[in-house]
Amino acid sequence: MRRMLAIATVSLFALCGIATHALNVQAADTSRARLILDRFTNANHWRQHVMVVAHRTGWKENGVTILPENSRAAIRHSIELGAEMVELDVRKSADGRLVVMHDSWLDRTTTCRGEVDTFTLAELRKCHLVVEGSGAVSDEIVPTLSEMFAVAKDQILVNIDNKLGPEILPDVAAEARAIGVAHQIVMKENLWSAKRIDEARAVMNTVGDDVIFMPILADDAIDDAAFMNRATEAFSAPAAELINWHKDNAPLTDKGGPLFSAKAHAAAINGNWHMWANTYPIVNRPPGMLAGGRGDELAVRENRPEESYGFWIDRGVTILQTDEPKAAIHWLETNGYRIPYDLTN
Repeated sequence: MRRMLAIATVSLFALCGIATHALNVQAADTSRARLILDRFTNANHWRQHVMVVAHRTGWKENGVTILPENSRAAIRHSIELGAEMVELDVRKSADGRLVVMHDSWLDRTTTCRGEVDTFTLAELRKCHLVVEGSGAVSDEIVPTLSEMFAVAKDQILVNIDNKLGPEILPDVAAEARAIGVAHQIVMKENLWSAKRIDEARAVMNTVGDDVIFMPILADDAIDDAAFMNRATEAFSAPAAELINWHKDNAPLTDKGGPLFSAKAHAAAINGNWHMWANTYPIVNRPPGMLAGGRGDELAVRENRPEESYGFWIDRGVTILQTDEPKAAIHWLETNGYRIPYDLTN
């Protein structure tokens, strides 16, 4: 009896300690980004909610460029829309500073001409971002990665599309830590073999475990759920970016391919990770090239979102990366695929 009482007393104190810790964590982690991170890292608990990633930070609406891509204004816009994550592209200046730019050259998206890595940061600061299509010149100059992190801080997660080699990832993480956003960063690499998994794990060991990693898996190299399990388990990944390649003149995918099969969905549930589909278009490539033809063009321009967003959700997708975050979020909310965030605490 005494032993049971002692155990009960110890357990009570332990529970009190846990409760106190939980309260402290909750008090410290009430930012929007932390609430998003909870949904991102607990896939099975949030499968009724579909998250939205704004490609190139969220620059388009109804197929028209409305903001400079990879801009601070675009991040703010995506936050206002309710997106959970922005994707941005990292490059280096001639003097080794990390900057955000999709292309290797400046011509398409800025007022300058030439290759990014031939300009020092001071020279890049003279290049203004433009709105592609209209050519409108914005007040923004080529941003540093740290400046973009500062805008995202406490508000939205950041998906790093590394346009350089894996050797820059520790530098990306260091800049994130300096701003206080390391927990908001998601790094990724394309994985297709056990060797590739080992190489990515070696890189991430140099990055640190405070930054999230997820694999990119494409169905031209991967066709079985067992490898999907290995790739996600190796990094305790909360998500996997899945590619269903669409060829020229091919019909719309009818099943989604092996990475969106029932076995793949079961693997995601077993591993507690999100299935992520990319619906954004690629210039001069077939519509929906990354999504079996069922991309943003079908959803927005042809006004058939059920056959795009709905199709992927039916196959277990809980994260959509899109050039049309406004349209996607509106459709998802209208059809009951979004659960509001409690930002009142």
